[in-house]
Amino acid sequence: MKVTGIRTLRIKGGSFIVKVETDAGIHGLGESGIRFWGASIERAVEGLSELVVGQDPFGTERLWQRMFRGSFFPADGVYSCAISAIDIALWDIKGKALGMPVHKLLGGPVRDKVVCYPHCQGPTTEALVENCVSKVEDGWKFVRWGQPETSGRFEARGEARLEPVESMRLAVEQMGQVREAVGPDVQICFDVHTRLDTAHVIAMCKDLEPFKPFFIEDPLRSENPGSYRTLARQVRLPIAAGEQWSSKWRFREVIEEELVSYARIDLCNVGGLTEALKITHWCETHYIDIAPHNPLGPVSAAACVALCMASTNVGVCEMPKQPGTFDTDLFPTQVEWLDGYSFSNDRPGLGVEIDEAVAESRADSGHGWPPTLRRNDGAFTNW
Repeated sequence: MKVTGIRTLRIKGGSFIVKVETDAGIHGLGESGIRFWGASIERAVEGLSELVVGQDPFGTERLWQRMFRGSFFPADGVYSCAISAIDIALWDIKGKALGMPVHKLLGGPVRDKVVCYPHCQGPTTEALVENCVSKVEDGWKFVRWGQPETSGRFEARGEARLEPVESMRLAVEQMGQVREAVGPDVQICFDVHTRLDTAHVIAMCKDLEPFKPFFIEDPLRSENPGSYRTLARQVRLPIAAGEQWSSKWRFREVIEEELVSYARIDLCNVGGLTEALKITHWCETHYIDIAPHNPLGPVSAAACVALCMASTNVGVCEMPKQPGTFDTDLFPTQVEWLDGYSFSNDRPGLGVEIDEAVAESRADSGHGWPPTLRRNDGAFTNW
């Protein structure tokens, strides 16, 4: 079997799907992780196709090495996203060709199901609490939301304010009310989203300790993983990080020095299943659990669940919406979900298919940028 072609499907709403086709009539689906770089990633996929078309799709490790190192300079950012999508699609092909779900190719299931957390939200603290309670009533065992804006919420002109000290106070208020509303058994994940500096994060985490969050996510910017040394010495809450790191090498310091409790591996950004599996096993040697970053669609979700089904060191998996309740016209088959858990069934490959006619009707050629988040003095801060 040989790869005969690679197609990209950029879809309104943010999905960037890659379809790898073979001469055996078997195709695989992958997904790319940085929605706002779609045009650049599309060109990267086109370039990488020169290395992949004509090759055996079962050679995932060889193809990964060729794509990552093939131009002398190691791949990063845009190219890592493109590699991720192609690699995931190749694993999907392997599973379909063998008539096996991908998690069985990764070593077989070590669990029956994967606990997941949804995205909770609300324009006010009261609305956030109501949304969290609603998720718990729907069966979720976790709730999660992010560092709150202090005005605007991106509603006017795509811009909002986040003044650190005000946002810190609001975050403590929100977590206190959510904890009281959902009780002690529901786990809370809180995403700082790299919006604060080190001093602010340390101070806020001390105030959040009484509410016993499951983890504090992305408390710092990602460019310098070594900065987690300072944080780890002074914060007593579990730290989760890694969604912006695009290879195993970016994870090196925080794994080897055990600076995080949860590795937020993004399979659609880090280099696909081939690279994510290596990072996962590396984390296992340091008793670090994975908490896959999955803010995307059903293809990403299926890849994350497959990895978690076959890995012993799993904390929780991100699942923004309940599978099977959204985009069902575009993705008529998705991973399974029941009472806060997702799981892979025995469908070959990833177990996800796309309706290409719907995808074409929702084709998106735009570029786009995320909203702007500023402090009260007008300084730009991380979205």
